[in-house]
Amino acid sequence: MKYPIGIQDFRTLREGGYIYVDKTPHIHNIISRGKYFFLSRPRRFGKSLLLSTMNELYSGSRDLFDGLWIQDQWDWEQLQRPVIWLKFASQGIRTMGLLAGLQHMLDSEAKRLNVVLTEQDFSLKFRELIKKAAGDSKVVLLIDEYDKPIIDNLDHIPLAEANRDVLKSFYSVLKDSDPYIELLFITGVSAFSKVSIFSDLNNVANLTLEPSAYTLLGITQLELETVFAEQLATHDKERVRNWYNGYSWGGTEKVYNPFSLLRFLNSGQFNNYWFETGTPTFLVKEMKKQAYYNVSQQQTAASDLLNFDFTRLDPVTVLFQTGYLTITHYEADDLLYTLDYPNVEVRHSLEQMLLNEYLDRPRPGALPRVVALRNALQKKNIEEVITIINAALAEIPGDLWQGQTEHFYHAVVHLSFSLLGTYIRSEARSAKGRCDALVETADHIYAFEFKRDKTAAAALQQIKDKGYLLPYADSKKERIAVGVNFSSETKQVVDWVVAEG
Repeated sequence: MKYPIGIQDFRTLREGGYIYVDKTPHIHNIISRGKYFFLSRPRRFGKSLLLSTMNELYSGSRDLFDGLWIQDQWDWEQLQRPVIWLKFASQGIRTMGLLAGLQHMLDSEAKRLNVVLTEQDFSLKFRELIKKAAGDSKVVLLIDEYDKPIIDNLDHIPLAEANRDVLKSFYSVLKDSDPYIELLFITGVSAFSKVSIFSDLNNVANLTLEPSAYTLLGITQLELETVFAEQLATHDKERVRNWYNGYSWGGTEKVYNPFSLLRFLNSGQFNNYWFETGTPTFLVKEMKKQAYYNVSQQQTAASDLLNFDFTRLDPVTVLFQTGYLTITHYEADDLLYTLDYPNVEVRHSLEQMLLNEYLDRPRPGALPRVVALRNALQKKNIEEVITIINAALAEIPGDLWQGQTEHFYHAVVHLSFSLLGTYIRSEARSAKGRCDALVETADHIYAFEFKRDKTAAAALQQIKDKGYLLPYADSKKERIAVGVNFSSETKQVVDWVVAEG
């Protein structure tokens, strides 16, 4: 079996004999009921391959669809159209600049379509390309990663704003070009509703949270077990599911990240494949700045999920749109979504990077200490746990401590415990209040309460008074209460006390 890892061209995939999970029923269902579409999905999720498939459909490349569902469902002669395909990821825009990149992209498409352009202004040239390419027919317009000039510059807001204004002018010609357009399909990472780029296009169907697009991209469990049955047979299905499945845009149907899944099937090794292809440094810095470190079980409204305002970044919105959080539940009556990490790969990767950011990128990195922390908890060696935490805190430069509140300590401890791969709830709710952290190992259940500039005894008493371990009274595991006190003067854990739960 040949895995199409990184292959975004449908012709290359089919002619090269690579495996293809047939998504043509979903494509047909969507484009048969409308004209203008937008789809937001994280990177490496197959957006470019989707548009490449549409390109070959409207180009009449019937031979490429041999054996696929759509082969006998498509009118290959009547639906053949000129295709304009704008690919913002492959035009060198980051190096040559957006204006030069747009000119280059339009000129390249005009040359490919044998169209002679006379306009010099980029927006007028775009309109001219659409009209002349259509001829006596209509064109199919595919725009891939429309927002890349913005997303690539979120760490440089003035440039992102300037690029947004250019793109707004560029896309403004689409409304008046409607008579020449058969289909418009736009993909990107960020949802456009609040980006003010498509303000003139009020008839675009946003498929991002629509049921018809839930499994349009990604690989479902059924598709995995059907198409890759032989390869999957040698692996623990539940572990594969925990590592790479879990993406959902409705809270019910879940899909695997195709890039990570194919990399895993090809190598047979569990690893953080998707995360390593792009490091969200700006996002991690913003999360630390806004004191976001425990992002599990976030609740938000649909309007907020699609409200991408890069001048005032909401970490939860950005985490969702970029693929670090996904929908786990949708409450239709309240129009409320619950978000969480999609899988082990994403959680492990982001928390490790975030912990390194809180610890100012220590040497060694966060993970070796986390493994040592796990071993200490398994041995019920609380003294060693405290030693490991203090060693990590000791490496943080002094100037980073200025102005830090109790959340800073909580973040370091929570992220460290969460990375153990054990069960943890930070500030877990109970009938009488919140426990800072509950950690469950194979033999123990720990309740941690953290104080700053108080006493460990006060922290321990709170665990007892609030009954944080009472919900686990019938558990066969040993219950352990740990009160911890940090000193803002010494920047260390100076006092801790342990008691049986």
